Amino acid sequence: MLMTNETVKLYWHDRILAKTILRLIPRDVRPNHLTILRFLLTPFVLYYLWRENWPVVVPLFLFAALTDALDGSLARTRKQITMWGTVADPAADKLLIGSVVALFVAQEIDIVFATIIIVIELMIILTGLARRRRGEYVSANWYGKLKMLFQVVGVTALLIARWSGIQLFVPFSIGTLSIAIVFAVISLLTYGL
Repeated sequence: MLMTNETVKLYWHDRILAKTILRLIPRDVRPNHLTILRFLLTPFVLYYLWRENWPVVVPLFLFAALTDALDGSLARTRKQITMWGTVADPAADKLLIGSVVALFVAQEIDIVFATIIIVIELMIILTGLARRRRGEYVSANWYGKLKMLFQVVGVTALLIARWSGIQLFVPFSIGTLSIAIVFAVISLLTYGL
C-alpha cells in the first residue's frame, strides 16, 4: 500500500530523528531536496572512490547514505510525501549503492557477489515499474529499509578496511552484505512478485 500524507505512519526511527537531526533542517528544505542531493553526491562518491581518496569518500558515502534516512523521515514527520519522492528516493538509493557495489565491491570481494546484489536491485526496480504500469503504487517496506541499512554498513566496513588496512572488516562486510541480500530477496518477494 502506498503511504500518503493522509495515511502516514511514523516509524520508531522517525520519532528519534524528529527529536534530533530533523530539528536542524530548515523548514524550507523539503525531502525531495535531500533525494536530489543524493543523486548529485553519487558521482562525487564514485570519483573519490576511483581516486582511492579514503578520507573523503568514507564520510561522503556515509553522508549520502544518511540523506536516505533523513528524506523519508522528513517526508513522514512533516507530511511532505510526494509521488515524485516515492519513485525518486528508491532510485537514488539504488544508484548510490549499485554504483559503489559495481565499482568497489566487485573488485574488493567478488564480481559474482556484486552481480547478485545488483541483479536483485534491478529485479526490485523492474517489479516496481511493472506495478506502476498497472497503476499500483507501493511504499518501501521494512525489509527494504533493513536491506539498505545492511548494504550501507557492509559497504562502509569495506571502505574502512581499505582505508585502515584492517582486514578484519572484510569478513564483517561480506557478512552484512550477505544479510542485505537475504533482506533484498524478502523485500522483492513481499514488494510485488
